[in-house]
Amino acid sequence: VQDVPHGSVEHKWYWSGVDNGWREMYVYLPPQYAASKKTTYPVLYIMHGGGEDERGWAQQGRTDIILDNLIALGKAQPMVVAMVDGNTRDFETELCDNCIPFVEKTYKVKADAAHRAIAGLSMGGIQTLNTVVSRPELFCYAGVFSSGWFAVSNPMGFNTGDTEASYAKLKAEADAYNRQYKVFYLTMGGPEDIAYNNCKVMKSRFDEIGINYTYFETPGGHTWPVWRESLYNFAQMIFKK
Repeated sequence: VQDVPHGSVEHKWYWSGVDNGWREMYVYLPPQYAASKKTTYPVLYIMHGGGEDERGWAQQGRTDIILDNLIALGKAQPMVVAMVDGNTRDFETELCDNCIPFVEKTYKVKADAAHRAIAGLSMGGIQTLNTVVSRPELFCYAGVFSSGWFAVSNPMGFNTGDTEASYAKLKAEADAYNRQYKVFYLTMGGPEDIAYNNCKVMKSRFDEIGINYTYFETPGGHTWPVWRESLYNFAQMIFKK
């Protein structure tokens, strides 16, 4: 925590048509937000890992502290960050048809792909990948932290979607994806990261089919210090003019 202007984090309830019930999210608002009358902001939608919920990035991730410091230094654009709950039976529909409309109705944000980013760690990284493939037109920036499609289809019963179908779609539309995504950022916590091999295999497939990405690796394994650093770096890359 530095001696800089601080934003705020709001806890919000919204109605989910997917789960037919109320769900929660946390929303970071930059320091300038309350005082600005006409300014609208870009939005980062970010997801937690398996076994966690929307509190992950709001509490363990220290999202507000990271963004406050970067914005004060002029290293990141002032932005809204929606920290959503990935525990739902149809994440892509939940995010795109419920979360995004709620955020855009509730907050002063820009409602176009050029001003939307998506990111997630571990399980949230796979959700990011699946959303990028299924709804590429909604975002221009993607961050996949300590994650990657499973090298072996659906191990231990995990339903991560049809990975080969995703690769086939990326291959068929590689030029379009490369034009759409200004930043496609992959990070890992070194060889000790439990998702390291998955990401390694995925990178080789991306290279094979011609998908552009930026890769960053730091020691630390599958842990929050790694993911905080991933957000720290990613936030400096997105929404640049």
